[in-house]
Amino acid sequence: MGKGIPGLEGAYHIFFTAVLIFLAVMLVLCLVRAIIGPRVADRLVAVNMMGTMVMVIIAILALMLEEGYLADICLIYAMISFLAVIVVTKVYMGVYQQKKEEEKNGGA
Repeated sequence: MGKGIPGLEGAYHIFFTAVLIFLAVMLVLCLVRAIIGPRVADRLVAVNMMGTMVMVIIAILALMLEEGYLADICLIYAMISFLAVIVVTKVYMGVYQQKKEEEKNGGA
C-alpha cells in the first residue's frame, strides 16, 4: 500500500488509526443507545449499526495489517449479523402483533 511514494504509507497509517479511534467512540455511543434506548426498535437499530461498525473496523484492520483472511472474517460477520437482525426483527414483530391482538380483544 503506497510503497512507491515515500511517506504515503505513514499517512495511511495515521489516517486509518484516526478512523479506528473515531469508530471506537461511535461504537461506544451506539452501545449506550442500545442499553438505554426507549423502544425495542431503537435498540435493534443501535445493535445493527454496531454490527456494521465492527465490519468496517475489521475491513480497515485488513488493510492496515495487509492480511487477506480478515476480509473473509468480515464477510462472514456480515452474513451472521444480517441473519441475526432478521431473526430479532421477526421475533419483535411477532410480539408486537400479539400485543396488538390482545389489546384488540381486550378492548372490544
